[in-house]
Amino acid sequence: MLRVTWVQPEDLLGHELRQARQDGREPKAIAARWAAAGGPEAPARAGASPQRASRYLRLLAEDLLDELAELPSRLAEAEPTALDRIRARCPDWPERPGRTPAARRPALEAAWLGRAAGCLLGKPVEKLPLDGIRALARATGNWPLNTWFTARGVPEDLMARHPWNRRSAATSLAENIDGMPEDDDLDYPVLNLLLLARHGRAFTTADVARLWLDELPAGRTFTAERVAYRNLLGGIEPPHTARHRNPFREWVGALIRADVHGWTNPGDPAAAAEQAHRDATLTHTANGVYAAMFTAAVIATAMTGGHDVHACLATGLRVVPPGSRLARAVRHAVRLAERHEDFDTVVDELHALYSPTHHWVHAVPNTALVAAALTHANGDFTGSVCRAVSGGWDTDSNGATAGSVAALLAGSPAALPDRWTAPLKNRLATSVGDLDGTGFDHLARLTHLEASRP
Repeated sequence: MLRVTWVQPEDLLGHELRQARQDGREPKAIAARWAAAGGPEAPARAGASPQRASRYLRLLAEDLLDELAELPSRLAEAEPTALDRIRARCPDWPERPGRTPAARRPALEAAWLGRAAGCLLGKPVEKLPLDGIRALARATGNWPLNTWFTARGVPEDLMARHPWNRRSAATSLAENIDGMPEDDDLDYPVLNLLLLARHGRAFTTADVARLWLDELPAGRTFTAERVAYRNLLGGIEPPHTARHRNPFREWVGALIRADVHGWTNPGDPAAAAEQAHRDATLTHTANGVYAAMFTAAVIATAMTGGHDVHACLATGLRVVPPGSRLARAVRHAVRLAERHEDFDTVVDELHALYSPTHHWVHAVPNTALVAAALTHANGDFTGSVCRAVSGGWDTDSNGATAGSVAALLAGSPAALPDRWTAPLKNRLATSVGDLDGTGFDHLARLTHLEASRP
């Protein structure tokens, strides 16, 4: 039986109940009605429950999703989504520079390679619990994590308890890597290159939507992006696409689309954040949008080549409302990374704080983990990607973002260890546009072109 993931109303309801508790609404009465009707919890790690619900439960879930959307939030004022209201809550919003530095093409190629390598490192352990990631790496002498995961030497009983990610093991373990396989963490940067080529930096959120419908296969979308895509096909227009029956609107989907906005605005974190905002609001709200803005601003700052990772992260926080959950999480994660010599201790504290209440794809804990990894590694490439992936949660996305930032700081492909770049074979698989099989050097040229446009 075909079960399309991330769109079944009976599965969305459980996620929306959790989202309501996080964003300051009071869902107890609605949760009680759902439980009394026999409604299931949200799937813990998968995108759909194994069995279709009854017609009654499905209709009830749709009604309750709409009721939850009408509940008032006590955090609405502190965590706005509109750009003018975000800026009003950011007292240290970056000034626009009088003259922006030129984009550095070697740094852009490094960033593409770093994003790919970090993503690829995390792919085989995506969805695995933290103890499983640690056990698999230790079984092959790769802990603290320092290179690709491998199945060679892993005991069979351990593999039975913690199997590799089913879709990724065939392409992402050390013995199987043959170029960069397709992944949404790379598809979206490619898609955003097409966006800028067609519409320039003045693109609108509607332009993003049209491009998706033209170029992005629906089956390559997940979580908030799949719901927004469904909403577009149902005639719902942005920004309502981000809110209508979309419990994933504060997850990491907008964050993983942010790199190109930073790469094309070197030295201008405000412009990068504003560009990321227009992209993000197709699918996300509040902290999901802030994660994208933060990442874009960090990368725009790193693009100058004149700042260390700590200055880049501090600049990223300037475009996020300081009282928001995301800003508090990043500040806390950075303090933990500065305080503890053992990164496992940092990770354990973050998991103790967030894992009981947040899904493993939520933007708040994942952004915090990336900030902690970059801080603890002092921006070193290997240290950053390995710490980000070893911390669990959304391993491939976190490795990709940490890799992009750290590779920019390294400055050129030659500055990245060969063990990370050689297996990529300068080849990316993607279903976006006509760029399947393209090289990272070519992607860097395209990015440099967009970054150099007036």
